[in-house]
Amino acid sequence: MNGRPAAGGGRVVVRPRSAVAALVAASALGLAAGRFVLPAPPGGTSAVATPGGSVPTPASSASGSASPTSATSATGATGATGATGPVTTANLLEPAAFSPDVGVERIHVTDRYGDGNYANAACTGEKTLTQTLGGRGAHFRGLMTSGTSPDDPTVAGESGGQVAREVAAEAQSPSLAQNYSERLLLEEVPCQEATPGHWVYGRTTTVQLGPDVTARWMGTYQGSLNTTGTAPEGKEPCGGIAVLRSGSHYGVLEVGACLGTAAMDRVVRTALSQL
Repeated sequence: MNGRPAAGGGRVVVRPRSAVAALVAASALGLAAGRFVLPAPPGGTSAVATPGGSVPTPASSASGSASPTSATSATGATGATGATGPVTTANLLEPAAFSPDVGVERIHVTDRYGDGNYANAACTGEKTLTQTLGGRGAHFRGLMTSGTSPDDPTVAGESGGQVAREVAAEAQSPSLAQNYSERLLLEEVPCQEATPGHWVYGRTTTVQLGPDVTARWMGTYQGSLNTTGTAPEGKEPCGGIAVLRSGSHYGVLEVGACLGTAAMDRVVRTALSQL
């Protein structure tokens, strides 16, 4: 669930499963007030985010507190309506979303339902989804070009074999789904800063297809591009992470294939519309 992305360029290179990071995104009310507070999961503590400042998160961070990078935004609203009802495998991303960057015939899919690590990183302290949210189980889907791990069939058993991994579930209400998506982002904030030479996640692009149909994704930057402790400007990512929310559905999509900005945006939009 952790480690550094493998070196590699081009659109069909697949990096090893990497840890993910995200930045804090506050609601309009929270931004107006200068901060927002997320209710704690059972047995946890509340998280308070102050835009532009340090962000305490429910997980202890191996790299200390981190200041989120400012976000870029790309709305592209299409008037989509937020999802309702339970999440099923029909709501999860299909191999065709990665064409032509990765040959669809090379990708096989495995699914499971339950709990487990969900693409969070060692720099935040790895947790299961239930530990972070205090919620129920979720649908896990692995899209791979290699065999599976004996510990989790949605995780590739070979380095470079993970095209993507998605985790999705439903909340009891759209507002709770929004709360969950914010909490998942808060968990990843420390990974936006790293020692030069270590992989790092960059700025956020917001994709909004409707009033409550929103995704925020961050690209992965290899350690060789991290010379200042944060993601470089003007460079292409190599895959990344997205937090998705559609109505009462929410999820996390980790892309291990080495996709650049345009391909990542396309895949994230597809996953969001599917959710």
